[in-house]
Amino acid sequence: MLYLIGLGLGDAKDITVKGLEVVRRCSRAYLEAYTSVLTVGKEALEEFYGRKLILADREEVEQEADNILKDADTSDVAFLVVGDPFGATTHSDLVLRATKLGIPYRVIHNASIMNAVGCCGLQLYRFGETVSIVFWTDTWRPESFMDKVQKNRHNSMHTLCLLDIKVKEQSLENLMKGRKLYEPPRYMSVNQAAQQLLEIVQNQRARGEEPVTEETLCVGLARVGAEDQQIAAGTLQQMCTVDLGEPLHSLIITGGSLHPLEMEMLSLFSIPESSSESQSIGGL
Repeated sequence: MLYLIGLGLGDAKDITVKGLEVVRRCSRAYLEAYTSVLTVGKEALEEFYGRKLILADREEVEQEADNILKDADTSDVAFLVVGDPFGATTHSDLVLRATKLGIPYRVIHNASIMNAVGCCGLQLYRFGETVSIVFWTDTWRPESFMDKVQKNRHNSMHTLCLLDIKVKEQSLENLMKGRKLYEPPRYMSVNQAAQQLLEIVQNQRARGEEPVTEETLCVGLARVGAEDQQIAAGTLQQMCTVDLGEPLHSLIITGGSLHPLEMEMLSLFSIPESSSESQSIGGL
């Protein structure tokens, strides 16, 4: 059996009892290590689980999945994912590969950012399509995701923005020369995402488009599910300077129209000296 096991969002103890039982009895247990991270490292997980884990990076999961699935038809193999196993489409591919090989699978779910984001007080059923914001480079500065943000806001729906994670990435030079040298890990902060968004706002304004402005109400979140979780509500402009500390960060662009309960909840996380728009929404 192939088991896909969600680890939740905080630390080693966020795994479910059912998931922990499976991890301890499997012949091999892989830890997916590129779509997200916990607040603790592999060693802390191994200590709590009472067994060794095999790190599975993007290359192995996407290109060498057969290694993970080897012997899974005759023994139990666990594939551990931060959050929920289906928070990333990569893991659907692993299930499809297993099915084609006649390997049965089972999913043990857990909390993910897709539902835990409700901790800020915005109601989950009022979220539209989720988008990703990636690190810009000198030659690649994508803005197309803003079409989805605009559609969501047109329908008075919030947009969850998942912020970029760069783990075991190669520079273009090392990639071209075939050198197995990797860049230090990078995790996008709310500040960085907001700064890129402000540039997009300026570009769209020059084209006569303005789905989002500097005064649009946003919510920044950091380390959701951990004891030192941080939430801040304020304008997009304010998100450029708010300090939410260590990764992982997420950003919400609100849909503009808020339910009274949402307004009251967001007031708990209001950034001091809020702008005029955020003050007019529920007293933020």
